[in-house]
Amino acid sequence: MGGPSSAQPPATAQSPTRELRALLQEIDRDRMEATVRKLVSFGTRHTLSTQDDAARGIGAARDWIAAELRSYAAASGGRMTVDLQSYVQQPATRIPTATRITNVIATLRGSVTPERVYVVSGHYDSRVTDVMDATSDAPGADDDASGVAVAMELARVMATRRPASTIVFAAVAGEEQGLYGATHMAEQFKAAGADVQGMFTNDIVGSSTADDGTRDPHTLRLFAEGVPSSETPEQAATRRSVGGENDSPSRQLARFVRDVADNDATGMHIRVVYRRDRYRRGGDHIPFLERAYPAARFTEPAEDFAHQHQDVRVDENGQQLGDLPEFCDFAFVGRVAKVNAAALWTLAQAPGTPRGAKIVTSTLTNSTQLVWTRGTELDLAGYEIVWRETTAPEWTHVIAAGDVTTYEVDLSKDNVFFGVRAVNRAGYRSPVAFPEPQI
Repeated sequence: MGGPSSAQPPATAQSPTRELRALLQEIDRDRMEATVRKLVSFGTRHTLSTQDDAARGIGAARDWIAAELRSYAAASGGRMTVDLQSYVQQPATRIPTATRITNVIATLRGSVTPERVYVVSGHYDSRVTDVMDATSDAPGADDDASGVAVAMELARVMATRRPASTIVFAAVAGEEQGLYGATHMAEQFKAAGADVQGMFTNDIVGSSTADDGTRDPHTLRLFAEGVPSSETPEQAATRRSVGGENDSPSRQLARFVRDVADNDATGMHIRVVYRRDRYRRGGDHIPFLERAYPAARFTEPAEDFAHQHQDVRVDENGQQLGDLPEFCDFAFVGRVAKVNAAALWTLAQAPGTPRGAKIVTSTLTNSTQLVWTRGTELDLAGYEIVWRETTAPEWTHVIAAGDVTTYEVDLSKDNVFFGVRAVNRAGYRSPVAFPEPQI
């Protein structure tokens, strides 16, 4: 495969702006390789490993990540802050004794709508075959120094810029023991009433080579759930009555990523997978989904299980096992970072996802009337209606509605799906809001 998909792009696709292309050019794969190798050099980053050794263990990795992010923040003119988000996890599954778990959080405050937040993360803890082995070397290059390197490189490149909305770059711990760090981060956002409108975890994004040796260096998987993890019984009843199993906020977020990041500027094809995560597995986006935040997971096209969750060793067939940096493809990691950058920067510059989108159902008619609440962005230009056949995976039609809060389409709501997205004066489009019925 030689680049992004050659298939017809969705009707909702957004071409990269000159500003975005300049940002993407600054992403440095060699820096990300250096980050991965530095994280590997700490021997193990197991959540239960030592936290007070300057050269080995998760504490040393934590302190190095924080110092690097603070060096990036120094170029932000005070807009980026770096914090250690820490708590003590009492004994629980895979946590035998009270253990301090620390997320390293860099926050780049938005210059126009700082209350709107987007999050990108990777987990810096690692493991070997025995998930409770906190002393053996656990290099964790692909899983997940690669994801941490992506989040850190985005922090470096964006620190000198002024996104309209707030972007959070996070390196979290405790993932391998049970998503502890990400759960704490999501809970802190929820407790603060934060308006998190999108979250991406990058977990196992370091290699383009499958276990059979085949390579797919221009495809990135994006896992996005359908039925929301946070769905209430009332919401489930509404969904069953109108459809929408393929129209959760996370599915709209995934479509948005395809719209803005599956192109020549990233060199990548985004393969959206209609699952919350891999089969019966999980990652750091799940705590966000459980708290009703749109979230999705980036993962390489095909995992090689000889190079993750393995003791470092050579087996009886002479095969080198273990999650070592020599099995990473750093050009691929660079393109993964570009996908993330395109999605996050466009989200941060665009209007927020429309609120209050509804389809009027008080009278029976074969046309469809949509209503929504006007956003508060100062540069808001108006809205677009999108629609598609119920069997289509992507939005296929776009209708300019103007700067209004209601619009009628001469199509039956029984036969197609509708959505609403906002547009600002710079031409940035928001993710689509899937309307609920208005009784």
